Amino acid sequence: MPHADSLILTLVGGFVLAFVFGMLANRLKLSPLVGYLVAGIVVGPFTPGYVADTELAPQLAEIGVILLMFGVGLHFSPQDLMRVRRVAVPGALVQIAAATGLGWVLGRFLLGLGDVEALLLGFSLSVASTVVLLRALEERRQVKGEIGRIAVGWLIVEDLVIVVALVMLPLIVVPPGETQSLGSLASSMGWTLLKVAAFIGLMFIVGGRVLPWLLVRIAHTRSRELFTLGVLAIALGIAWVAYGVFGASFALGAFVAGLVLNGTPLGHNAAERSLPLRDAFAVLFFVSVGMLFDPSILWREPLAVLGVLFIVVVGKTLAALAITAAFKLDRATSLTVGASLAQIGEFSFILAALSMYLGAMSRETHDLILSAALLSITLNPFLFRLIDRFGARPTPPAEGSKEAAEAAHEKTAAGNPATA
Repeated sequence: MPHADSLILTLVGGFVLAFVFGMLANRLKLSPLVGYLVAGIVVGPFTPGYVADTELAPQLAEIGVILLMFGVGLHFSPQDLMRVRRVAVPGALVQIAAATGLGWVLGRFLLGLGDVEALLLGFSLSVASTVVLLRALEERRQVKGEIGRIAVGWLIVEDLVIVVALVMLPLIVVPPGETQSLGSLASSMGWTLLKVAAFIGLMFIVGGRVLPWLLVRIAHTRSRELFTLGVLAIALGIAWVAYGVFGASFALGAFVAGLVLNGTPLGHNAAERSLPLRDAFAVLFFVSVGMLFDPSILWREPLAVLGVLFIVVVGKTLAALAITAAFKLDRATSLTVGASLAQIGEFSFILAALSMYLGAMSRETHDLILSAALLSITLNPFLFRLIDRFGARPTPPAEGSKEAAEAAHEKTAAGNPATA
């Protein structure tokens, strides 16, 4: 059986190389995501040597997407968003519109893409990576401060927009060679939205009572293994129900499951128990994305790569600076928010992969988005060093203040994983 060992080889190759390149990226003061993507490129079909199973890896990556979205739902905080809604909501929407417009101009007039593909290119470039942003803010001790709340609230709005887009995109995009009337489109969209609304309503009304009760019953067994298994079963099971019964995406189902558990007494424990496996499969997700990337585009289409990178690093930063200036935020906040959002990551990959699956995006455009992600994540730490020279360097909290106590706790937790 030639494929009997495909699963173990894919897992071993993915995890080992992701660890090696992730450690190398960390030593170079870069995000480990860069290392994970490079690991995928190494085991991908576009580089010599061992090639991982290109059919199995995307399925493992799908589990990573499900757990990733489950984690987003578990950590979604309406209270934090409401505190900064005055800036975060209009800021995120305006920045998405600005980046999408710039991407459309680049794709339509410079790359010769169709309107739909050019819009999808811009939309994919508009959403920053939550993983990269949180890592940058944690290193600067700014997650708990006003700057961190604004940046994270901004990302929450972007994540919500992407969740809606993942639901609507299969309805809006028409496969090549097919036509769809306006009436048929409205009917299919209405029916899908009705099913999605029914799923969300059922989850919050029935699931909001059943799932907390179920978690309490599992917790009473005093078994860490059963509790962890129960959390994963809830995430994966509800994701499948959303897809198989209600016609929604796996990602939406997992996100809603996380939202339902977020406000429960054991929601924090659920997040902690699912974190190790969520991190592991998230790594496989980034590795599988790297496998899809053809690095030759960097020298085949250097101007196109520079164009998409310019939109992500310069265009999005300038848009964020203009928006924060309009709300009269101070220089340090404006610069930090702008630098935090000057990169793209996991949701851009998901959106680009879905667009390519639906036939609305070519492999070339998909590779442009991946190259922009790889380069922007690599450049992000240097961008933070640059803005520090212009007055964005965080000032240490005063001794005895609440912020100082929180910083000390975070430092202690970082040095002692058992208490983190």
